[in-house]
Amino acid sequence: MWRDSFRLQIFCLLMAVLAIVVLVHNFFQLEHLDDDTVSGSNWITENNVQHSLSQTTKTTRKPYCGYKQQTLSKREQTEQESLLAAIQWPKPPDGKIAFAQSTDPARSDFVIVKPSGFFKVGDQLEVLVRMNDFQGKPKQYGGDYLQARIHSPLLKAGATGRIVDCHNGLYKVFFTLLWPGEVKVSVSLVHPSEAIQVLLRLREERPDRVYFKSSFKSGRYSETTECNVCLPGDLPVCNFTDLYTGEPWFCYKPRKLSCASRISHAKGGYQKGLLTQEESLFFQSDVNIKRPILSSGPDSVIVKPKAFTDSSSVDRAEDPTVSPSGYYYEDQWRPRTRWIHHFNKSDDITKCLQGKVVHLFGDSTIRQWFEYLTAVVPDLVEFNLGSPKNVGPFMSVDLKHNILLKFRCHGPPIRFSTVFSSELRYIANELNGIVGGRNTVIAITIWSHFSTFPVEVYIRRLRNIRRSIIQLLDRSPKTLIIIRTANVQELGPEVSLFNSDWYSFQLDSVMRKMFSGIAVHFVDAWEMSLAHYLPHNLHPKEVIVKNQIDAFLSYVCPLQT
Repeated sequence: MWRDSFRLQIFCLLMAVLAIVVLVHNFFQLEHLDDDTVSGSNWITENNVQHSLSQTTKTTRKPYCGYKQQTLSKREQTEQESLLAAIQWPKPPDGKIAFAQSTDPARSDFVIVKPSGFFKVGDQLEVLVRMNDFQGKPKQYGGDYLQARIHSPLLKAGATGRIVDCHNGLYKVFFTLLWPGEVKVSVSLVHPSEAIQVLLRLREERPDRVYFKSSFKSGRYSETTECNVCLPGDLPVCNFTDLYTGEPWFCYKPRKLSCASRISHAKGGYQKGLLTQEESLFFQSDVNIKRPILSSGPDSVIVKPKAFTDSSSVDRAEDPTVSPSGYYYEDQWRPRTRWIHHFNKSDDITKCLQGKVVHLFGDSTIRQWFEYLTAVVPDLVEFNLGSPKNVGPFMSVDLKHNILLKFRCHGPPIRFSTVFSSELRYIANELNGIVGGRNTVIAITIWSHFSTFPVEVYIRRLRNIRRSIIQLLDRSPKTLIIIRTANVQELGPEVSLFNSDWYSFQLDSVMRKMFSGIAVHFVDAWEMSLAHYLPHNLHPKEVIVKNQIDAFLSYVCPLQT
């Protein structure tokens, strides 16, 4: 009897020990479950930790780049191939070109074709640019990236030119003469063709050269990890891909915290050591980045007025393909495709915006519009939302005239300082939440923060935005939608690797093609920044922003002709 009781006690004790071992093992497994998992797409929302953990699956992760794994319809695939073909850039005949054989702007020149000819307003002026290398030898291939403009400093007049690559070291530049007087020609080499090949390589092979980070927090404990569209390696990640647009975004998984504990997004920094020693020679500020190419003869012509025609009304026909799209005269922008009203009085702006709700979506270059309008319109007062400086969202209200002005940055990738996770919104999703109507005005710009990624990433973002625009116009056709284009900026050796004008030019070309044929309007910030006499700046000075606002408001309140 006693022996049976003793055996029973021993058995119970062993079972208790076994239960404790199993419990500890399970607890250990739960504690480390996050470290061995990759999260599902539900991580985009701030769900509770227990629910989020239940959605994870253990997997061996391979390097992922969402732009390579898109599922496209046949029509989307055809469009993408057409867009990529349209921006394909000429390559040198040989893979590697020595620096001495690369384009030297100081040894290159341009000539005006028929400089002594008779020119009148509306005529075409042709310029021939001849490229030489650092040994003074003529270049035999194209692919250099040039910028060109005509200008009259005393008149504060300027316009851009149309550049044609002859693929043999020669370039033709065509200008439309749009005002009378002495008109000067300026041509600059932004990047030699050899540098463009480096930029191409970086865009395809190093989309991580700008990296991002997110903070995760639970109670007093916090962790920060790296984020991007593509994350190399086999470490576990949090998948923050947007459920509605399919826009991919990943962060490396925190060691101890769940993916649902993410609280913020921020720019991490810029990768160094991207170039070989030979490649770095193609990116020198005083040698071959935005350097002037001088004329070997006259650099100006005299333009006579066009008989019986006001020069301000030249080529006023509605044609979206006209080049240039406009010009400066007396520091005021004059589009060639429509009439513009210059809003020089704050009362005129108030009258135009009365009863309107204005949504501004994009980056810091359209935030300038918010800042300008809030500063200039007396009764438009910013409402403090407690948002981080320069990040937003921001809102200004004019109760007297029933005006609501809002700014919100676009979703990642975005190189802003700290953005709260709850405020990371994609433009397409925001558009889907707008009712629209005749008193709704929407302005969008999106380009600068995509310059380090393969173009497919940008195409997908624009495709989502375009789809939402079409749906919005379908349900509210009187909604006004305006696209602000990219603009040129100051460049140095480092900035060129991340935000070169060449990158911006390529993206801008894609954007214009993708939004052509639908009921949106353009503010041509590209030409407005390139044609002006002020130095190039990522954030153009106020006189240029004022002209952008004039163009914007002229769509809101078109002149009656």
